[in-house]
Amino acid sequence: MGSCWLRLAALLALGARPSLEYEETPWCSPIKVKHGYANCRTPQGEYYKNVLGTRCDIRCQKGYELHGPQQLICQSNKRWSGKVLCKQKRCPTLSMPTNGGFKCLDGAYFGSRCEYYCSPGYQLKGDRIVTCMDNKVWSGRPASCVDTEPPRIQCPSVKEKTAEPNKLTARVFWDTPEGRDTADGILTDVILKGLPPGSHFPEGDHKIQYTVYDRAENKGTCKFLVKVRVRRCVKLNAPDNGYIKCSGDGNNYGATCEFSCIGGYELQGSPARVCQYNLGWSGVEPTCAPMNINVNVRTAAALLDQFYEKRRLLIISTPTAANFFYRMQLGMLQPAQCGLDLRHVTVVELVGVFPAQIGRIGVKLLPPSLALQLRLLLRIPHYNFNIVVMDKHGMDKERYPFPATPAELFALIDNFPLRKEEMKLQAEIGRGVHQLHTSHQKGQRKPVQSLYKVVFSLASGKT
Repeated sequence: MGSCWLRLAALLALGARPSLEYEETPWCSPIKVKHGYANCRTPQGEYYKNVLGTRCDIRCQKGYELHGPQQLICQSNKRWSGKVLCKQKRCPTLSMPTNGGFKCLDGAYFGSRCEYYCSPGYQLKGDRIVTCMDNKVWSGRPASCVDTEPPRIQCPSVKEKTAEPNKLTARVFWDTPEGRDTADGILTDVILKGLPPGSHFPEGDHKIQYTVYDRAENKGTCKFLVKVRVRRCVKLNAPDNGYIKCSGDGNNYGATCEFSCIGGYELQGSPARVCQYNLGWSGVEPTCAPMNINVNVRTAAALLDQFYEKRRLLIISTPTAANFFYRMQLGMLQPAQCGLDLRHVTVVELVGVFPAQIGRIGVKLLPPSLALQLRLLLRIPHYNFNIVVMDKHGMDKERYPFPATPAELFALIDNFPLRKEEMKLQAEIGRGVHQLHTSHQKGQRKPVQSLYKVVFSLASGKT
């Protein structure tokens, strides 16, 4: 042993480099780290990095993680102090989105790319492509598949229909449209705005709308029009001195208009007209002509029947045309003829005593026998002046033994019950005249009483 040290000292003295074979001899097997590297430090800065006592720090490449100790030491048993492995990093398994899925390249390892997709009818919400990063987290936002597409529904085309005869509506049918959801095929609600199929639609355009909803509350809408047309004739008007009453709307296809005349007038032309499909009216335009009184009848009853429900009668009876009351009465009625016509009053004069008696209606003369029958039928005295007022139904309403003023007569007649048509007509055109005569009646009430006194005095021979 001493000789060795002596030889070493001699070599150092000669400037020779000592032999380090023992210290630099590789001791452990070389370190090879797949997908990583080792940073080794020897005890004395030796050339070989696996001599006894060498310490190696282990690192992995990006995307890999170390499994094992971070440092290895070359031990005297010529083995490293541990085993290391660089394994590729792995991201957690992606969750499968509802109503969708994903496809990945290289699984879920570092650098892998996964692409999300959705089932038909669904839209992707989030990042479509995600990548497994070095921190073992997927890039981007979590993806989900949402139903944003509205359901589909198709309405029928425009429905046009013409109303049936004498109707203002048309019944329209159509097949209820069916909605279709592009996602899961489930519809939660269907709402109709407008009349349902099979309803009676009035004239005009009607908007029909259907709205469907899916489970995601998306809605789809469709609309169409229901057009109902009514064929119409030109509007008819009531004839002068008459009335018109129409069915339906008055001028729609199939409507019937009936005509009538006020008292004292007779209908000439068609009593009823129908609106035809060609938009023309059937029949002939009606008119109301003044009543034509037939005096060539055999009985007084037949004469009176002509006036039933048409005219009121004011029958003036006098034993002679020279009668003072008779002449006074005619003098008062002549200027009141307009008021008489307004109230549908016909004046019948019975003049003379049998066998020399005649009757007169306007310019028409009654045969003597007919005038006699009329007096007998109505029980009118022959030898005294008398006035009989009869309504349209032939009822004896009032009798006057002395002349009566027009105001007195009008006040009486205006209180007679009127038919509805007459009331309506009077309300439209006769109200002002009625008020005029009423006020005249009120203003002349005292003079009428005085007139009766004068008439009574004349009849008694007093002055």
